Amino acid sequence: MARSVAWPRLGRKFQQALRYVHRLHRGQYRKRTRIPYIGHLLVVAGLVLEYGGDEDLAIAALLHDAVEDQGGRKTLAQIRRRFGGRVASIVGECSDRLTVRKSPWRVRKETYLTHLRTASEGALLVSLADKVHNASTIVKDLHRVGDRVWSRFGGGKAGTLWYYRRLVDTFRQTTAPADLVGELARRVSQMHRLAR
Repeated sequence: MARSVAWPRLGRKFQQALRYVHRLHRGQYRKRTRIPYIGHLLVVAGLVLEYGGDEDLAIAALLHDAVEDQGGRKTLAQIRRRFGGRVASIVGECSDRLTVRKSPWRVRKETYLTHLRTASEGALLVSLADKVHNASTIVKDLHRVGDRVWSRFGGGKAGTLWYYRRLVDTFRQTTAPADLVGELARRVSQMHRLAR
């Protein structure tokens, strides 16, 4: 007899999050492309739902870049008021900075890798879904435009490859879903093969 699965209910709160994230990221595109940024956020939310995330986690996935890209702590406070403490906490955990001003790239990435080791399960799922989609996009773009893709990233080719290799190692040491970690590892292996 097949086991029944309880799927999360996506209600008014999720609809409000869709409108809010559209307003926040309207006019924003993926790095040096004409792909609307909201497409990435929708894919990440979809992956979170596929891997058992509930409505709050799906909302956090939609908003995971809002603090970094759209206003820092002020935006995080708005998210807390609109969507609650759990969503805001996960979004905060998924941000590599809470201020508008950026630290140097390598410092941000090393700090984020250290943070992942103690992140909540919800934040791990959202972060991992984000990294899987980012890695998939890099692989596609390596096929399409070759090494020009590396100019999009603050770490360049060497730094980006280092960061994604370290992400795989770090996620393997956490409670993140092993099959999704495996998907990230496959994408990162493809990145390394294509980068040679």
